Amino acid sequence: MEGTNVWDAEWEVNEEQARTLIGRQFPQLSSKQVKRLGWGWDNTVFLIGDEYVFRFPRRTIAVGSIRMEGKLLPQLEAYMTIPYPKPLFYGEARDEYPAPFLGYAYVPGDFPIGLTEERRALSAETLAKFLRRLHEFPVQAALKCGVQEDHRNLTDIASRKVKLEGFLSKLVEHLSPEESGVIEAYISRLQTDRVEAVNALLHGDLHFKNMLVNENGIISGIIDWGDLSVGHPACDVSVAYSFLPPYARGVFFETYGGADEETKLLARLIAVYIPILILMQAVDDGNEAIAAEAKSNIMRALSD
Repeated sequence: MEGTNVWDAEWEVNEEQARTLIGRQFPQLSSKQVKRLGWGWDNTVFLIGDEYVFRFPRRTIAVGSIRMEGKLLPQLEAYMTIPYPKPLFYGEARDEYPAPFLGYAYVPGDFPIGLTEERRALSAETLAKFLRRLHEFPVQAALKCGVQEDHRNLTDIASRKVKLEGFLSKLVEHLSPEESGVIEAYISRLQTDRVEAVNALLHGDLHFKNMLVNENGIISGIIDWGDLSVGHPACDVSVAYSFLPPYARGVFFETYGGADEETKLLARLIAVYIPILILMQAVDDGNEAIAAEAKSNIMRALSD
C-alpha cells in the first residue's frame, strides 16, 4: 500500500531526471553515464561515470541531513581511518526538483552479505579503530554543523523494547520458531529501562547496507552518513554484535577501549533492533538476500 511505510518516498528521481539536474549544475559531468545504484529510506543514489556518487533526497526529512553532511563530512577527514564518501559537488534546489543534493567521491566495494564468520573476524580491529577515532571528534564542532542531539532517544531501553515486541509480532511468520524463540527470550531477559547518557559523534546507522568490503571481505568503506548525530556510542558499537562473531569481540573492545557494561548492553539491543527494521523492509520488498542477512545479523548479535 502506498504511503503506509516509514520508508516510502515523497518524490522520486529517475536516471533521466538525475542526468538533467547534474548536467545543468555541473556541466563538466554531463558526458558521464548516470546509473541508479539504489535507494535508502531517505535518498536515491546514482553512480556518475565510475568516480562519483550523487544522493538525492526522497523525503523532506532528508533535506536537513544532506545540508548537514555537506558541512560536517569534509571536517571528518583527519579522523577517518576507513574510506568514506567526501562531498565534492553541492547541488541546489531548482524549480524542477525541490531539494539540495550532494555528489561525493565514489567509494568502491561490495556489501558484506553472506560472509563467513572467519572473514568477519578479520575486520574487528579495523572497525574498532574507525569507531574510536570517529567518537573522538569534538561534539561541539559537530553541533555547530547542525547535527541533531540524541533525536532517537537511544538510552531509553524500555520504549525500544516495546517497539521490538511490536515488530516481532509482525514478523512472526517470516522467522523460524527457533529464531522467534531466541529473540523473545532475549527481550524478556532485558530488564534495564534506561542507561546513562553519553555523548559522542555517531555515524548513527552502522549496518551491513552501509558498510563495504574488499575482495578479501575486509571492511573497506563506510557509506551513507545521513544519520550523523550526537548520542550514545553504543549505537555504532552495535557492529561488534551484529557484524562480528562472538570470538572477535574481545579484540574489538580492546582496540576500541572504554566500553562499559551499559554500552555493551545497549549496543547488543541496537544490534538486534536495526536488523529487525531492515528485515521488515526486506520482507516488504521481497528481497530474500537482504532478509537472510538481516536474520543472520540478529542471531549473531544474540550469540555469545
